[in-house]
Amino acid sequence: MDFRFYDPLLPVSVAKGHLPHWDQAEATYFITWRTADSIPKDVWTRWRWERSRWLREHGIDPEAPDWKKLVEALPEELLRDFRRFSKALENELDACHGACPFRNPDCAAIVATALHCFDADRYLLGDFVVMPNHVHLLVGGMARGQMLLQAESWKRWTGNQINKHLGRRGRFWQDESFDHLVRSDAAISRLNRYIAQNPAKLRPGEFLHWVRAEPTAGG
Repeated sequence: MDFRFYDPLLPVSVAKGHLPHWDQAEATYFITWRTADSIPKDVWTRWRWERSRWLREHGIDPEAPDWKKLVEALPEELLRDFRRFSKALENELDACHGACPFRNPDCAAIVATALHCFDADRYLLGDFVVMPNHVHLLVGGMARGQMLLQAESWKRWTGNQINKHLGRRGRFWQDESFDHLVRSDAAISRLNRYIAQNPAKLRPGEFLHWVRAEPTAGG
């Protein structure tokens, strides 16, 4: 297995829920999961409304399955403006809302164990970081149509195990994940840097960072 990138000439599946999910055979994905309480509901609702309004103002239907592709075709100046929505969401996640269960190393280890379970068998695991209330990871090598199924499998198993460990019940993860197809070596290098830099404001032990070549915990 190796990391391959989005090919516009090959078939793509688009699954639509609250967020569109693009899926292509053997592609590499950057995926973010967040805990159910990681962003206050009013903040999340306002963020989605403001992003949808921006898209409509620029002639893009936010309900269209290909809206991400249309955004990427915008002039660079508009793209930079649109990226502030991603940055705003990242800032909310990094504010560490909610119970932040992954400050508990045992809970972070449950996620890491799940990600490693079928590495080099069902998929090729790239760098990842388990933050106090969210996870960023790179993964590739899956058959078309398998990315969402694998993500749901990870979330279901880890959610059950962590709830059991903490003696709690109920929804652990947000229903959907953020994901996008990685398009180049330069993009994967940029995302690896982002993953490594994500816990910059945290103390050792409050996160778990793993690098494909070498795992590290708490920095």
